[in-house]
Amino acid sequence: MADRKLFAGYGVRRVRRAQGQTQAAMAEGLGISASYLNLIERNQRPVTATLLMRLADLYDFDPRTLSGDAPGGGAEAMRRRLADPMFADLAIDRAEVDEWLAAAPGGATAFALAFDRLIAGGAGPAIGPADPEVAVERAVARWRNHFADLDAQAEAIADELRLGAGDLFGGLSERLRVKHQLSLRILPWEVMPDRLARLDLHARQLQLSELLSPGDRILEIGVQIALLEARAEIDAIVSGAGLDDRAGERLMRRRAADYFAAALAMPYGRFLRACEATGYDPDLLAARFGVGFTAIAGRLTSLQRVGARGLPFFLVAVDPAGQMVRRIAGASGSALADADGRCPLWNLHTAFTDPGRAQVQLIEEESGARWLTLARAIDRPGRGPGGVTGRIAVGIGVEASHAGVMAAARGIDLTGPGATPIGLGCRACTRPDCPQRAHPPAGRPLRMTDRERGVNPYPFSGD
Repeated sequence: MADRKLFAGYGVRRVRRAQGQTQAAMAEGLGISASYLNLIERNQRPVTATLLMRLADLYDFDPRTLSGDAPGGGAEAMRRRLADPMFADLAIDRAEVDEWLAAAPGGATAFALAFDRLIAGGAGPAIGPADPEVAVERAVARWRNHFADLDAQAEAIADELRLGAGDLFGGLSERLRVKHQLSLRILPWEVMPDRLARLDLHARQLQLSELLSPGDRILEIGVQIALLEARAEIDAIVSGAGLDDRAGERLMRRRAADYFAAALAMPYGRFLRACEATGYDPDLLAARFGVGFTAIAGRLTSLQRVGARGLPFFLVAVDPAGQMVRRIAGASGSALADADGRCPLWNLHTAFTDPGRAQVQLIEEESGARWLTLARAIDRPGRGPGGVTGRIAVGIGVEASHAGVMAAARGIDLTGPGATPIGLGCRACTRPDCPQRAHPPAGRPLRMTDRERGVNPYPFSGD
């Protein structure tokens, strides 16, 4: 930091908006003038080391994230996008890109999102900013799926319950009864055929379906405690997300409540120590904390407390049709979580053939980035018409350079030649000889000939 200037206006603005503060309010807390903060946010002044530490102390985030939080991933990432053949006639130089990012970071981010959607998403319809799920995913990504205030409060409650009750389910149920005058009732499926949980304020009952597993029952109770006891913290997160409609705000509120419930069932300190002791083994962690694989996988993506970080996992969940169900990039920086296109060579998609068993795979992107991944098919709770049960495949991954401490990495040469080469979907992938290719890459002209046929049904130009 001492030998280079840090221009991090976009990151500072993101932190301020996440807190729901005006420039004047943040400037007062930092002990600087509002006009000086305005210049910093416009990248006309660098962030000094002293100010950076003050920001980190006040808002509890890793100061290193500011330098990596540039619009569209930064100047180099934007130049890679602009190197696409569709922009070949524009001759945009480096200085223009730098000026664009400094002068219009929001516009640059919008371009990056649109370009990535075009390249990775193929011919599917673009999802506009009005889609509440996409807006919430972007908001969660800005926090890197780590909400320090929720973690701290949930951990305090969990420690209190640990002293007063022998099991978490009993302790949470008793807390509902004593503190909030809500009783817990497990109802048969035929009484609640289309609901997994319902809060009946008239009867003062939290009603849960018998179809919920013991772990899912704990999480549903945790959601209600979140909405009752962490309302102020959740309201601040929803406000900081800057969502445009009521549906997005409700979805963000549910995501925050789910996060709190997971933090209650898997308190940060205890969970991180268990991860390190077990080699991040999801089966051992599930047995120790009494929840399922999906809950463990989601919690693994949130271990980014300053001074006590876990491995930077990402999470991707798909249904049998390949549709994205959930994605969390966390602090991994993984393009696999950000891209809408996915590669069929990744065993996330073949996990459905052997449900319940975790499949381990070392994969390598075209960029050379390597990831150790675990994928498992999971039945969703509840039943649909005719007794149909939903099923998803949940995949988690961590960069291979960090994966040596994992139990799943035993016996795998993380740097050797055994990695499976994958892409980010056929439209974004330029590997020339993939036998699984379903579409030619976007922006690359086809080179078809009547005289030969290759493994790749869509030979294309590399120019």
